[in-house]
Order: sequence, then C-alpha cells, then structure tokens
Amino acid sequence: MDILVVGGGGREHAICWALSKSAKAGRIYCAPGNAGIAQVAELVPLPVSDFDGLTAFAEEKKVGLVVIGPDDPLAEGIVDAFEAKGIPVYGPRKNAAHIEGSKTFMKDLLKKYGIPTAAYEKFDNYEAALAYLRAQQVPIVIKADGLAAGKGVTVAFTREEAEQALADIMVSKVFGSSGSQVVIEEFMEGQEMSILAFVDGETVRPMAAAQDHKPVYDGDKGPNTGGMGTYSPLPHIAEAIIEEAIETIIKPTAKAMVAEGRPFRGVLFAGLMITPEGKPKTVEFNARFGDPETQVVLPRLKTDLLDIFLASLNGTLDQIDIEWSEDAAVCVVLASPGYPASYPKGLPITGLESAEAAGGALVFHAGTGKTEAGEWVTNGGRVLGVVGMGSDIAAARDKAYEAANKIHFEGKHMRTDIAAKALV
Repeated sequence: MDILVVGGGGREHAICWALSKSAKAGRIYCAPGNAGIAQVAELVPLPVSDFDGLTAFAEEKKVGLVVIGPDDPLAEGIVDAFEAKGIPVYGPRKNAAHIEGSKTFMKDLLKKYGIPTAAYEKFDNYEAALAYLRAQQVPIVIKADGLAAGKGVTVAFTREEAEQALADIMVSKVFGSSGSQVVIEEFMEGQEMSILAFVDGETVRPMAAAQDHKPVYDGDKGPNTGGMGTYSPLPHIAEAIIEEAIETIIKPTAKAMVAEGRPFRGVLFAGLMITPEGKPKTVEFNARFGDPETQVVLPRLKTDLLDIFLASLNGTLDQIDIEWSEDAAVCVVLASPGYPASYPKGLPITGLESAEAAGGALVFHAGTGKTEAGEWVTNGGRVLGVVGMGSDIAAARDKAYEAANKIHFEGKHMRTDIAAKALV
C-alpha cells in the first residue's frame, strides 16, 4: 500500500520512519517533507495548505492511505477534503479538530462534561479582559484562542508580563486572528505529562506516556517553544495517576465529542498537569501526534503503526493488540540560535553521520535542507530531534546527549536537562 504523509517536520519524519518498517507499506510520499525525511520517503513539493493539489496527487498515485501530521490543515478541514474524494485518510475531521483549533471550545467542552481542568474565563474584548486580569492573582496563564505554532501560551509570573501578553495577543495581534479571543486561566503547579491516544469515536487506545519540555532554557526558563525535548516512559509518575488521567479525562472527552456530534478519529493528545495532590487536570488537547512527543513514543511502539491506522479506518481499533517496548527513549531538540524568536537559516550542519552511527541513537529532522553540493544546512527553528534509546531513562539520556554532542552548527542551542526530572 502506498502512503502519503502530509507535513514536513520532526513528527512527520518519525511517522514516515515508523511506517517504513511495515511490511504492508509500499512507496511512502511526504508533502512537503524535508531533506532528512527524503531518507525514508519520496518528497512531494506541495504545501500542506494545497488541498486540491494534495488530493489530486493522491488520486493520481492511487495512494491507499493519507496520514495528516500538522494542526493547521486539520483545523482547516483537510480530512474532509480527502474524504470528499473517497481517499482513505487518517486524522480528525474539521469539526473534531476544533478541540485544538479553539481553546475556548475545548475549555467549554470540558466544563460542560465535568472533565478536570483549570478554572478560566474567556474574552473577545480587550478592555474586559484587561479589567478581569487586573483583578486576578499572579502567576496566571494567558492563551490565544486559536493555533499559534505552540507559542500562543504565556505563563505570566508578574502583572506586567501578564498585561503585555494580553496586549500582544489582542492589540498587536502577534498571532493574527488566533488572538481574536483569549482564555485567561488559573496557574496550575505540578508535573506535566502528555498522553497521546489512538481514538475512534468512543474507542480509546492510549499510547505510552511522555513528558515535554516547552521553555527554551534549562530549568524551564524563558519563552515557550514548540518543545525542546521529551522522554518516555515516566518512571517518577505512578501508573495509577496515568490510569486516572485516561479514565477521567481522555475517555470522557472522546465520549463528549461523540455526544456533541463531533466524533474524533485520529490521535488525540492530552497535555496534562498533575497537581501536588496527585490529581491529573487538562492543560490542553491537540488533534494530532505531538511534536516532539512522537519522536519518543513511536520508537517504543512494537505493533505495526500501519495496522493501527487501518484498524481505526475499518472500525476495529478496539480489537487490535498494541504492544510497547520496555526500553526508554529520550529526545533532545537542537535549535537554531534565536529560536523561538527570529533565527538564521542555511547554517552548515556537520556530524550527522557520526551521530547516527552512535549505537542506540536516532536522528529525526525537523528543519533541515541540503545544498546543491549535498551539504546539510539548517532550515528551521527546531532543526533536529536526537533520540537515545536505552534500558532506562538514564541510559537513553546518555545516548541522546552523546549523539547530540557530535552534531554541530553555528549557534546550536539545546537544553542540557531533558529528562532530568525522571532521575531525581
């Protein structure tokens, strides 16, 4: 079966890599992909926003399955576009992807169905939002309603920081129309946790839990990014807490979406906070594989990923046996200088071959290119995700950093404390 993966980052590289291991997979295409993805898939020079071009390509090549990676096209209805042409596609329809596309919708859904989350208020008027904000305690969380490439959330520790974030979103429109509404939310302390799940209606099949590191600097300092590293499993979080999150948050949310006439089929990603009392609460939902969570979750998947996708489309997700490796995985993101603000492109990258040759390491490309002379260069903010595999978190972490330290480009930035919380 020939497959088209839509997207071009580290998540899509991991998806293509996992699918390439399936005996049932034929040719794998990736649109638009990146230079690293070209190692496991044939690149198609079509942007993720070109629904007509992508559906025409899938029809021309008689593609048997399309897999959607990023959030933007899902929110805009790319799955509906493929379904209208009768092309099998894995991912939620537009009305279900709204759970990520609108934070106000997501928060209202959780409130309506009594699903644990932080207290909040929503606003579409700047003056009203500012007045409410000034009556609240800090720290406090300010969120743009719509999609903002993982950067639309500010955890403000001072009143000045909170008011600046609100003005940036609603007055300066730094996130465009995504900031036409805001959610102002109580600050939650505790351990963060990500649980991705394969979902088909009310059928929920959780993946191995992971933990992301959003802030750009060590010690969770600095602005939020799309993610600077991840690890899985979470040995310091009790299995009972993970089970409670699945039973009280993920399964009820899938059920709520069915009740709302928005049945979800695809990967539902729950970003969770475990309070000091040991109770999981919902921070956010995403309507697709997380990035960089996918880079540590899929290497631990023993079951054929293509079989899982096909079971979802065939309505047999509840019947498939999904197995996970006992090994641990740690992903360290190598970022361009300046990220998550402006950053240069075209910086030469060296050491990739020696990093990939290091035993127990995988390198997923997020933002790379190749010159005409065949040299690797940077082409994004998050450039590479270096994944170490090992018998436990400590061993996997050592392998990830050993490989990451072999890779060089000017101004390379990485956090040095990825997975440290799991070793305390």
